Amino acid sequence: MTYDFNKIIKNFKISGKLISCERYGEGHINETYLAITDENGKRVDYIIQKINNKLFKDVERLMENIRLVTEYNREKIKARGGNPDRESLTLVYTNDGKAYYYDQESDGYFRAYVFITDAIAYQKVEKPEHFYQSAVAFGNFANLLAEFDATKLYESIPDFHNTEKRMRDFKASLKADKMGRAKDVQKEIDFVLSREKYCGRIVNLLKSGEMPTKVTHNDTKLNNVMLDAVTGEPVAVIDLDTIMQGSICYDFGDSIRFGCNHADEGEQDLSKVNFDIELFDQYAKGYLSAVGESATKVERDNLAFGSILMTYECGMRFLADYLDGDVYFRIKRESHNLDRCRTQFKLVEDMEKALPEMEKIIAKY
Repeated sequence: MTYDFNKIIKNFKISGKLISCERYGEGHINETYLAITDENGKRVDYIIQKINNKLFKDVERLMENIRLVTEYNREKIKARGGNPDRESLTLVYTNDGKAYYYDQESDGYFRAYVFITDAIAYQKVEKPEHFYQSAVAFGNFANLLAEFDATKLYESIPDFHNTEKRMRDFKASLKADKMGRAKDVQKEIDFVLSREKYCGRIVNLLKSGEMPTKVTHNDTKLNNVMLDAVTGEPVAVIDLDTIMQGSICYDFGDSIRFGCNHADEGEQDLSKVNFDIELFDQYAKGYLSAVGESATKVERDNLAFGSILMTYECGMRFLADYLDGDVYFRIKRESHNLDRCRTQFKLVEDMEKALPEMEKIIAKY
């Protein structure tokens, strides 16, 4: 579908004349466009996104989350002597002060950000330095928001990392066995059920208050960090659609799940799937240097376990979707979700063996 970006742009506090607006980046959830404008002879760029309101059904509350966090971060960055226009996402508000614009003609919800110039978001870890710098970025993000009242945030994806509920959902999928696949994956089913005790550990620490509830990003992949095009140092964390309340162990763990394995997520040859402890060391070093004293002892004590938990949870979700008939995750072949779950479980096994070393690395930093 084509959109009238001249009309859309005029509804935001953007004074320049629109020169072009073309698809941008590799995101799969929202439609992202780079808008180039001319403001009195000067080129000024913006990111325009059409929000996926099929996934994010309450756009008003979703954008309130982003408004609250970006405005808070900008004030903290300013107080530290930083540049909030570069080090944080900068929302461009509509002419009536809203964080998004609803376009009746296309039945679409749009938002605008100031484009962060001279920065790159890498799609995969090309060298250890990238992974280290992403850790610094996410550690700094957690540090900035350590004192933010996370209970103010709307839960855009309910129970996203509620591993106890994930287990209940898995058991329901297993019981229903809609596709008759359970009989062929008993090994994988046993893998999940034998580790059920993992599910309650962080959930219960949060419930009891022993672990503080904080803002979590919930999509801590390398491609959600902008790195300076010249220095390679972190500039800003982007893609805040899934910011919610939870534990920083979730964000740390998901980064490790994603970044410490060189194989594809759906790799069928499990001999190629291995947990890289050296990359874990790099990430832990970067993250802990940036998060600093804002991370409590109970959080630090559970960072390594969080890596196992997030990998286990992801594998469980892939297996549940396979049992359900592949209705949630997009697949390229019939066994794709099964292959994905097997890569995650191989990583879990590697991490379980490496856990004492992982905990020593955390203690070191």
